[in-house]
Amino acid sequence: MDHKKAPSPFAVLWGWASGEHGGFYASVALAVLGVACGMVPYFCVAAMIGLLLEGGGLADCLPWCGLALAGYGGKALFSTWSTSLSHTATYHTLRRVRQNLLSKLSRVPMGTILDTPSGQYKTTIVDRVEGMEPTLAHLLPEMTSNLLVPVSIAVYIFVLDWRMGLASLVTTGIGFTVASQSGKTYADRWQGAVEVGRCMANAIVEYVGGIQVVKAFSQSAGSYKRYSDAVTENAQYYVDWMADNQKYMAVMQAVTPSVLLPVLPVGLLLWGGGSLSTAVFLTIVVLSLGLTGPLVSAMTFVDELAVVGTNVGEISAILDAPELKRPTAETKLNGLGIRLDHVSFAYKQEDGEVLHDVNLDIRPGTVTALVGPSGSGKSTIAKLIAGFWDVTGGSVALGGVDLRKIPLEQLNRQIAYVSQDNYLFDRTVRDNIRMGRLNATDAEVEAVARAAGCDDFIRQLDQGYDTICGGGGGHLSGGEKQRISIARAIMKDAPIIILDEATANVDPENEAELQRAIEALTQGKTIIMIAHRLKTVKNADQIIVIDRGKISQQGTHDELIKQAGIYADFVGMREKAIGWKIKADSLA
Repeated sequence: MDHKKAPSPFAVLWGWASGEHGGFYASVALAVLGVACGMVPYFCVAAMIGLLLEGGGLADCLPWCGLALAGYGGKALFSTWSTSLSHTATYHTLRRVRQNLLSKLSRVPMGTILDTPSGQYKTTIVDRVEGMEPTLAHLLPEMTSNLLVPVSIAVYIFVLDWRMGLASLVTTGIGFTVASQSGKTYADRWQGAVEVGRCMANAIVEYVGGIQVVKAFSQSAGSYKRYSDAVTENAQYYVDWMADNQKYMAVMQAVTPSVLLPVLPVGLLLWGGGSLSTAVFLTIVVLSLGLTGPLVSAMTFVDELAVVGTNVGEISAILDAPELKRPTAETKLNGLGIRLDHVSFAYKQEDGEVLHDVNLDIRPGTVTALVGPSGSGKSTIAKLIAGFWDVTGGSVALGGVDLRKIPLEQLNRQIAYVSQDNYLFDRTVRDNIRMGRLNATDAEVEAVARAAGCDDFIRQLDQGYDTICGGGGGHLSGGEKQRISIARAIMKDAPIIILDEATANVDPENEAELQRAIEALTQGKTIIMIAHRLKTVKNADQIIVIDRGKISQQGTHDELIKQAGIYADFVGMREKAIGWKIKADSLA
């Protein structure tokens, strides 16, 4: 079988930079010019040494001094210009990569996102993308130039005297041979660092997200074991790595710059034997001093060479993740009826199916309630209808068309999804409601809020509709967040509304008002609701009872209450609970 060779990380990275190649090429060209200018002073000094040895005076050296100054000026000019171009091209590239990552997340199955800790996405989109900045902005122009300088100087020394050329490379060869021992394990070490860093990031996100629970049970960051272990492991990993790496780097940094140690004795020996002129000897001494500095600078980019594979790998894992395959051209729908035909579904094949041979018809303009024990598959059915995943077997159709043949954008326009933990953005209340329809006026936003029964509490907030909700809606109560989420869904005005425990966080005093608002504003729409409260589901046009991934009962409230089964048990428990509450209230 012919296996196509995977592209190198650098080829992938260069592909992401398409559109900015011109800027990078220009940056490298300017860096080379800067290098050439930086070499000028060395050759000027060598020329002046020759003049002085031949009996020349200060006046003869002045033009060379001026040329050396011009070289320094050219180096500064071209290097700065090169850095500016490379950074401009780099940040345009990083912006495009981040845009592609966020765009990709909107096309992958929801399960892919839910199975990945949010800390890992943050690390990849922020840290790993940012980690490519030194590679793109500095490695291409600066490493190129830093390697060009010593190569050019070494070539010139060999031209002057090949024996001195060999002597000038002795310490460089030893230093880099020692350093290469550290480099052999660098990529693996860095991958390990990424893993412990990811574990620490996930633990931090979990700790901050559950801070209320942690504090409620009198735990501190130090006593919260998963957090403290992750932080300790991260620190210890780097301590061990640096301790092992330091012995190699110390030798390299001590030996490599000591280029005069072999150059001086070899040069004196050759000069004393008459096979090396004084002018050439001194010229080589001066040039050899400029040999190792750029090489040491180039060594600083070895880290970037080692980590680029890890960074590109993590980013590619998201960009190359399987997508929900959908066409781009809109499809003509024959109404908005929903049909599940022999649907089976597994989040992961190794975990087994959670839905088994589900058949369900939902007529447009009706209310369908999904009830059943926790974990029975109710939310999974709702999310399959919303197109969050593709079914494992069978099909889900809207208007007679398989969801897999409907573009995501077209499907999203037809459905508004409200769950019990809907996310609010760290923007104003007005902006969060307006996300249902971005061109809505302030008056329309407030009208929807009134209809959703949340206008009163919004106006009582410090800044009213201009109050910032906080990250995830953290400045609001659970019930307030939920009512704003429902207002946002109503603003979308989609013909199909899915309410997944949408009233779970609403307090009893406001539930009736909110329920009336939903009923009044969803007339003529298709409603699919998941709820555990009897009064929420009893008026539905059809009630679907889900048990262990299958439909066990189906009918209206009046029909199902007469049948033995889960629904009658559900109603009995609710009525008994209400009776207990009434009795408790009377005794209070």
